[in-house]
Amino acid sequence: MNVNQYAYFALFSRNTSATEMAAILGLEPDETTVRGSRFTEPRVIPARHCWKIVCREPGLCVDEQVARIIERLVPHTAAIAALASRLDTESEGSGAVLEVVRYFNDQEAEQHDRNDAAGETPNLFGWHLDREVLDFLQATGAVLDVDEYDMTPDYADD
Repeated sequence: MNVNQYAYFALFSRNTSATEMAAILGLEPDETTVRGSRFTEPRVIPARHCWKIVCREPGLCVDEQVARIIERLVPHTAAIAALASRLDTESEGSGAVLEVVRYFNDQEAEQHDRNDAAGETPNLFGWHLDREVLDFLQATGAVLDVDEYDMTPDYADD
């Protein structure tokens, strides 16, 4: 089965830009996004700014990807917690999240063989969060969001 997966930790806000978040934390993000407003009148107001630390390294199971992210963030826990709390109180739709995204049967994804008897292929299917990750999520007030998609082609239309 083909599996494509990645994880990221994000701080998101309606009012505070990713540049401002980076300055407050003293930590540059791997990625930033700005989702635009649905309204242009009287002026365009971004609906959401997002600051992200990401792991997209292939061949790692989810818990290994998450561990790499948390390892980078733990030294900044107090600052992240303070900022996440501030963002959460500034407006609805702001806060912190640990996001896991997985695509199964993605034709462009990494091939994973469940029957690898030699154990050379990592098991990408099962994963867990250890105590350090849970403590970090608790300290920062972050939520966990897991998105999983079955990308099997729909042959019903053929």
